[in-house]
Amino acid sequence: MKTLLRVLAVVSLASMPLLAQGGRGDGRSRGGNRPPPPQQPNVGGGYIPQHAPARTPARRPEPTREMPPFNYEHERGHPNAPHVDIRSNVWVGHDVRRNEGGLRLERPWQYGHFEWRFGPSHVYRLNGGDSRRFGFGGMFFRVANVDFGYVNDWRWDNDDLVFYDDFDHPGYYLAYNVRTGTYVHVEYLGH
Repeated sequence: MKTLLRVLAVVSLASMPLLAQGGRGDGRSRGGNRPPPPQQPNVGGGYIPQHAPARTPARRPEPTREMPPFNYEHERGHPNAPHVDIRSNVWVGHDVRRNEGGLRLERPWQYGHFEWRFGPSHVYRLNGGDSRRFGFGGMFFRVANVDFGYVNDWRWDNDDLVFYDDFDHPGYYLAYNVRTGTYVHVEYLGH
């Protein structure tokens, strides 16, 4: 019995430093010194919008003078690219591009319509390519020339995309990148 008491005494003395460190033995405390949890991003990070942007109300065409570039970084930490704000589900920048000349196709849907499914429950993994021609499952697309600068950080061999109708630009679809939270106008090239 004395031996058992001695063993218990040694074990409890040996565990005192662990208790002082919060019981983990890894140097982190349980109290207020814990680093804050990582914040949920306001763009991308796996978020998928539940619907496409609404049709932009028709406006009188603006004069053809050159307009300064639009700044999509409406909040600190957001990309300077068309994106969807997670908190508000707003497609940032979609409404200001309705009359953009670079988003008019001479022959909309000249290669046919994308016949697979659209929206949040249909996520497609990229199989390679680049902004001029990318695809998955034997279907191919091209990013609109005016949107090339917005896909520099896309991973063409493994990013997930969700497609939405673009009600403002006939012949284009909106390809939303789940990882980055950005979207671009894409034209279907067929299979």
